[in-house]
Amino acid sequence: MEPSNTNNIVLAHEIPQPEEYMELRVAAGMSARTLEAARAGLPNSLFSITLRGEDGRLVGMGRVIGDGGCSYIVSDIAIHPSLHRKGLGRRVMEEIEHYLDERVPPGSFVSLIADVPANELYRHFGFIETAPASIGMYRPSRPKS
Repeated sequence: MEPSNTNNIVLAHEIPQPEEYMELRVAAGMSARTLEAARAGLPNSLFSITLRGEDGRLVGMGRVIGDGGCSYIVSDIAIHPSLHRKGLGRRVMEEIEHYLDERVPPGSFVSLIADVPANELYRHFGFIETAPASIGMYRPSRPKS
């Protein structure tokens, strides 16, 4: 059954299980991750938030990754499509913003890669586009030979 309302959403500061993390990413239109990658990466989160429906199913999430001092990356912001435009992305970002305000030393770098139209949400939290001074880039993973 698809989640449909936000009245009984439970917020927790926890790391999602690898399988549910992978399932929500794909449902939210994000790229797939392997189980091996999820198992290795998730425990290394600096901060993680989950949103769960009353049945305990993962319906939203967000993470902060990085070195814990100089560089932080806001990552894996995902909301189940049946709950889009109900304020849950904002709720996840408010929790992440609180973490960043409390933990990030002055002068540290906090970044994210924003999918359009989510960039509009991130602007509300003080994120600005870096172009033309700099351009966000990424390197896709390569198949093992």
